[in-house]
Amino acid sequence: MEEQASLPLAGKRVVVTGATKGIGRSIALALAAAGADVALTARTETDLHALREEVEARSKGKRTLAITCDVTDPSLVTHRLAGGVLHAWGGVDILVNNAGNAGSAKFINHPDELWHRMLSINLTSVYYVTKAFVPAMVQQKYGRIITVASIAGKVGAKYIAAYTASKHGVVGLTRALAAELNPYNITVNAICPGYVETPMTEGNIANMVARTHMTPEEVRQTLERMSPQNRLIEPEEVASVALFLALDSSRGITGQAINVDGGEVNY
Repeated sequence: MEEQASLPLAGKRVVVTGATKGIGRSIALALAAAGADVALTARTETDLHALREEVEARSKGKRTLAITCDVTDPSLVTHRLAGGVLHAWGGVDILVNNAGNAGSAKFINHPDELWHRMLSINLTSVYYVTKAFVPAMVQQKYGRIITVASIAGKVGAKYIAAYTASKHGVVGLTRALAAELNPYNITVNAICPGYVETPMTEGNIANMVARTHMTPEEVRQTLERMSPQNRLIEPEEVASVALFLALDSSRGITGQAINVDGGEVNY
């Protein structure tokens, strides 16, 4: 009991969306190892329950929840996700908005479906989930909201107009909420990774291979060279920033969009 109580997130209740793969998985494991109770959510039940077993095996917290939810559906977010967590735990202290997706296309003849999908999963879902949990944070006068954005939330690039717009929106929403929620001891921050070693990046590589004459290794090297460190970021590096922002000692940091990109973007 003394060991658990001494952990930095002991007694904190955490929600992680898009928890089963890549960055979300690493964040869930890191926060659980720091002593938090962790509620995991994603769309695929089998993946979710496999992660729950992994989290419970490593966790220093007391409780774990696994709730399937499509975070682009406001009814499911309100009733299944937020309703389930708040009924079980009575509140939430740390919200990690990680669910997201990527897609690319030239802007000439850009598919409307891609535009709406990128905004729905990357931006509107953050709005739905945050809106569902903020009242409980306001009532308890405490909260940490951490959203995984992207360096595409700060700079533009060819062929990712919809993705870039969605991530710029996330950064803007982060800054607005930080100002509005500051009186309630709620901090709101975003993390902006570059290319990360995740299944989503593997999908991006496969798409680039299909559209070019490059091999997977050549595409990977192209992505690596975008960083001054000449490498992809590891998911655990993003998780370490999320853990830092979740700490009580980080209460002075709010409204920020923190790059984890090996120095690719310098602001």
